[in-house]
Amino acid sequence: MALQTAKTPARAEQALFAGLFLKQETSAQRVVGAVQNIAQDCEIFAEGNGAEYFYKVVSGVVRTCKFLADGRRQIDAFHTAGDIFGLEPSTQYLLSAEAVTDCTLIAYRRQKMEALAGSDQLLSRELLTVAMRGMAKAQHHSLLLGRRGAMEKVAGFLLDWSESGTNQRVINLAMTRQDIADYLGLTIETVSRTLSQLERDQVIELPSIRQIRLRNLDALEDLAA
Repeated sequence: MALQTAKTPARAEQALFAGLFLKQETSAQRVVGAVQNIAQDCEIFAEGNGAEYFYKVVSGVVRTCKFLADGRRQIDAFHTAGDIFGLEPSTQYLLSAEAVTDCTLIAYRRQKMEALAGSDQLLSRELLTVAMRGMAKAQHHSLLLGRRGAMEKVAGFLLDWSESGTNQRVINLAMTRQDIADYLGLTIETVSRTLSQLERDQVIELPSIRQIRLRNLDALEDLAA
């Protein structure tokens, strides 16, 4: 899938001392990273590129995905503020990463991090925590894909995103219907039909293409079960 043409991402190199893996400031190891501003739909890295850096999301949404031989795209995960992505077990990226929205990221040089982790037990434990979180996220996605029908998958997706916002009953989606389809292993037509059916059943409201209001959480949970 070709990305939209966009300007080259602006990169502001600066010494940024922040808690690396936790969303809130802690006494954990501070590590210097480089701030990168990435425009919507721009590629951050491609599958097969050398995995020299990994990234923390400061703001915006990132998708990691794989492009299949027949041109289809499978989205592996969406990453939001505080998430770490691109920390690979090999020397190459196994997935591609793209900006769903305009994003601010912090890029960390992998080689430097590995050298520090060798002599810093706290940082080593944080790296292990990131790896475990990634495994849990992948397992959750696998379970979501394994649900029987489109209704169960879409309901599960909506419940997941409702928990990530400040208002559990209002979901402001950063991603498109196509993104949702590629994440759930469905067609965009199936996603649209399923959302329309949920609206007719008065489980949700669709005020706009990117906003969904949950009218009946209990019914949505029953559908996702």
